[in-house]
Amino acid sequence: MAAPAHPAAVLELQGLRVRYPGSTSNTLDGLNLRLHAGERLALVGPSGCGKSTVARAVLQLLPQGSRCQGSLRLNGRDPRGLRRSELRRLRGEAVGLVFQDPMTRLNPLMTIGEHLADTLSEHRPAWQQAQIRERAQSLLQRVGISDERYGSYPHEFSGGMRQRLAIALAMALRPALVIADEPTTSLDVAVAGQVMQELCDLCQEAGSALLLISHDLAMAGRWCDHIAVLDQGRLVEQAAATTLLTRPQSPLAQRLVGAARAREGGLTPAPSNAAPLLELEELRCWHPLPGLPWQARWYRAVDGVSLQLRHGETIGVVGASGCGKSTLCRALMGLTPVRGGSVKLKGVDLMRLRGEALRQARRRIQMVFQDPLACLNPAMTVGEAIADPLLIHGLASPSAAREQARQWLEAVGLQPPEAFEARLPRQLSGGQQQRVAIARALVLEPQVLLCDESVSMLDAEVQAEVLQLLRSLQDRLGLGLIFVTHDLSVASGFCQRVVVLDGGQIVEEGPGDQLLSQPQAAITRTLVEACPRLPAAAGA
Repeated sequence: MAAPAHPAAVLELQGLRVRYPGSTSNTLDGLNLRLHAGERLALVGPSGCGKSTVARAVLQLLPQGSRCQGSLRLNGRDPRGLRRSELRRLRGEAVGLVFQDPMTRLNPLMTIGEHLADTLSEHRPAWQQAQIRERAQSLLQRVGISDERYGSYPHEFSGGMRQRLAIALAMALRPALVIADEPTTSLDVAVAGQVMQELCDLCQEAGSALLLISHDLAMAGRWCDHIAVLDQGRLVEQAAATTLLTRPQSPLAQRLVGAARAREGGLTPAPSNAAPLLELEELRCWHPLPGLPWQARWYRAVDGVSLQLRHGETIGVVGASGCGKSTLCRALMGLTPVRGGSVKLKGVDLMRLRGEALRQARRRIQMVFQDPLACLNPAMTVGEAIADPLLIHGLASPSAAREQARQWLEAVGLQPPEAFEARLPRQLSGGQQQRVAIARALVLEPQVLLCDESVSMLDAEVQAEVLQLLRSLQDRLGLGLIFVTHDLSVASGFCQRVVVLDGGQIVEEGPGDQLLSQPQAAITRTLVEACPRLPAAAGA
């Protein structure tokens, strides 16, 4: 009796080549990939390797003028040969897409219910309105959103809830394939785990294949059966997740896994025992909530935080979304009102300073943001962006500021500086943009550097490079670092001490490895349980 034929692939790429308009080389260069119903495959690789281009090619969302050659079959059909109306239908019914930032798909003028109803009515024209609403409410409930939020707007949702809505939209038509492109990058580890669990459960119920595009190897190993490694548009290794993470074969996979392990278990020098550089005492940031004037209500974003930071020390700040991490950074930068407590820099209470004295003191505290493009003017060159703070504060002439900008480009590893100073931010990779943001923050020679999720959007190799850069600059300049992250494993490897925030208060504090192995507070236990870790290396 003949053996049963292997089921047809949901997605099959053979020799796929993609070249963007104006480029002299292929972004995808002969890619072979196959994915069957119910399979979960993670696509990983360094920035610029072509991961997101795979999704764009499958959905035929490539820029006009792009070349897409080779074999491409989605659910047995080549999307390149379809009319526009057929392609729209294929995109919704054969493949669902979950973006990194759900707001890129959500219309701010439409309610949550209208988003789902619009998708369902477009693809299921025979359905009655009652049937559409019932299916939409069922989808919302399935991803943990109450019926009461049916009439809410996207801006009224948290990042995690918006991503849940994006999953509901992607799964609305039970597609054969779901592509999730960095779906949890901006979420804290607990919410990320919940979102991925919901996505995987829905894929399993619908029998959908999942293609997860990610820079996080630990997350890829936790949620996917297999991992494929891309390099310069080619597949260099593919294996079962545990096999690849414990016994990587290709040089690139070995580097990626090595960088991820170094991130989880790095060592840092012991901090100085000198007097505190920065002291927070009972710091409070309360925001008024709407209500009757005689019934004042407050949202206690930061509620009595006390902390000491010394020269050369790195303190990690972790916690779930809404715990007060970013508010704490904004308060230290003077970007949000402080209702009480004190902030002392080298013994001087910043809350008592005014005018020029406060302005000069504030220069000593600088910040590196999660998204470097959020703090870089897209119309200014890299050299201008770094020199600008010196000109704003009147610390250097234009020619001296340009020279200092070149020196800082060299200090953050962008060499030779002449090759980078005239570029615009969008002409740099994500890792290069973050190096520019670090240079811009350090050009004023601060004593305290705040890093708010400054590596969460970077792949494992670039993360390791940026963290090593921060370490070396800290050693050279004696910086005190406050490192805000949602990833407890990163904090434990990079920071001497880690504090856990919950409800605006510090609920636990100690060495990172101790928090990972013996968490005491309930929120710490939740974060540790949700934190994806690499499996032990072979022979370890």
